[in-house]
Amino acid sequence: MSETSPITGELSNSKVAAVFPFEAAARDAAQAVAATLSLGAAQVHVITPDDKHPGRKLEPESHGIWRTIVVAHVRLGIAGAVVGLLAFAALYASDILFIVNSPLAAALVLLFFGAVAGLMLGGLVSLRPDHDRYVEATRDAMGAGDTTVVVHAFSAEQADQAAAFLRAQGGVVTSTL
Repeated sequence: MSETSPITGELSNSKVAAVFPFEAAARDAAQAVAATLSLGAAQVHVITPDDKHPGRKLEPESHGIWRTIVVAHVRLGIAGAVVGLLAFAALYASDILFIVNSPLAAALVLLFFGAVAGLMLGGLVSLRPDHDRYVEATRDAMGAGDTTVVVHAFSAEQADQAAAFLRAQGGVVTSTL
């Protein structure tokens, strides 16, 4: 088992989807990738066109999306505030006239804008923009009557190995960053 991401607090940030034209081929590939890479049962799912709730298999940690949102915003907001204070220190050390003449105001402004930038980055991370291609590939496959093997990797290396393996099995692979 892997540790949680320091930014999102999730176990699996790397996901791989491989589309197969036949359900039997997809199920065989799912069993093979799980056995070859020693993946747990919760890490590999098969999504057929008849699945009623594919989102549960695509994003099994979605039940904790609020936790992801809070963790990302808090951690990146604090990091942004720290960057703002470091910018203040660098500008103060450079003897910038406005900074030296009004250090409290300058520190508060840079702290505020740094924190806001961190919170905005936290919002971007919470939206999971890298998951769009992965989710859309699976939904398109369902619409076309194809079956998808989904792997929730605990590291980028494990995701790369799963993608290469599933590609070799004949799957059309899409993955998150």
